[in-house]
Amino acid sequence: MKHETCRILIADDEPIERAVISKTIKNYFGEEVEIYQAVNGREAIEIFRSKDCQVALLDISMPGINGLEAAEEIRRGNSVCSIIFLTAYDEFDYAKRAIRVQALDYLLKPSAKEELITVLEEAVHLAGIKERKAKERPFVSEEEQEKERQELMKNQLFSDYIRSYIEAHYMEDISLQDAADQLHYSEAYFCRFFKQNFDKNFIMYLSELRVEKAKELLEDMTINVKDISQKVGFRDSGYFTKVFKRVTGVTPSEYRYGLL
Repeated sequence: MKHETCRILIADDEPIERAVISKTIKNYFGEEVEIYQAVNGREAIEIFRSKDCQVALLDISMPGINGLEAAEEIRRGNSVCSIIFLTAYDEFDYAKRAIRVQALDYLLKPSAKEELITVLEEAVHLAGIKERKAKERPFVSEEEQEKERQELMKNQLFSDYIRSYIEAHYMEDISLQDAADQLHYSEAYFCRFFKQNFDKNFIMYLSELRVEKAKELLEDMTINVKDISQKVGFRDSGYFTKVFKRVTGVTPSEYRYGLL
């Protein structure tokens, strides 16, 4: 059975930027997607509506109607599309407005190809889910659709918050309960939520992150292994060695030797 292609809008006033993004997407997704391009916010709104796009990739800084304003107008008429922002400016006000329009993600230019593709994979996947549900449940109410969308967005926002919290505190002696308290969840509920959204438990995620950070520090030959274990959140260097070997298959010293 042939699936409908996912219709993606790219809006950016820089022609080279549009061309690069379009080529990157087409090379990866091929016939799975149809790509439409807009040079400003006003054209973005018109094309998005006329082509019934499912994904909008919007540059924030565009002349006339900017990307945020275009997104707000698009969202008023479409509660389920995926909106992704591209911007060269890491401004908190931009991030707040991105949250208000329930953006799927907010990428800083120049974004890595892998990062862009990862976000678009999720957007295309969500578009397929919504298309299938629309066919399976053609009479589902707008209220139910909105509830499902809000649930997806809530999970995404909470997952991003948890990820940011762990990234900011991995070097400290944090626990699952500490993270659960940040969201005012019970430990049991947080444990289930984490496993469902990260495909691994909290301890495994934290351990793997610490090991990745340790790998970066091991490249600096002037820092000894014991100090590295402390810097990435392990109070016992022996336990650090065990965890590192469990994750990578080698000890920290063996990993460092392999870098020489």
